[in-house]
Amino acid sequence: LHEAAVKATKHIGYESAGTFEFLVDKHKNFYFMEMNTRLQVEHCVSEMVSGIDIIEWMIRIAEGEKLFEQSDVQLKGHAIECRITAEDPVNFMPCPGKINKWIAPGGKDVRIDSHAHAGYIIPQHYDSMIGKVIVWGEDRDRAIKKMRRAMDEFEIGGIKTVIDFHRRMMRNPDFIENRFDTKYLESHL
Repeated sequence: LHEAAVKATKHIGYESAGTFEFLVDKHKNFYFMEMNTRLQVEHCVSEMVSGIDIIEWMIRIAEGEKLFEQSDVQLKGHAIECRITAEDPVNFMPCPGKINKWIAPGGKDVRIDSHAHAGYIIPQHYDSMIGKVIVWGEDRDRAIKKMRRAMDEFEIGGIKTVIDFHRRMMRNPDFIENRFDTKYLESHL
């Protein structure tokens, strides 16, 4: 995947942050979906496994600094991101309202990206995402355990959120054993 993305980037002469999206089948064949010429919501996962602050480097490149070589990027470990949305965890419908309690998790290898806080009012006409929890582990199993702890520690009151959904997924045997696909939720909810 990485080699294909780097080769495609060089071929088109692209020189900024961007993401390539692929689908992978059960035989580990991968198929190109799209390239986004912007920073993705999931950029934090890339930052956690690479140790590179992508936003910082976008600014440095814009100021004329030379980008390091792809061979200088060393990926390490496994990262998981859970989007925290103000949605009903049963039907994923937006649930605007006022947050009256906000206790975010913390600790080693746990990152919270959010603008929300106790007292924040979630408007009904905007995106329901109020934050992201990103964890890093030496491998997938350790990352899942860290995310499980982070979700167990996260407390938001006054609104419905998908935190309980994430708690269940981090304990779901199919998720833990990597036995799911893009249609999993449709058939298991």
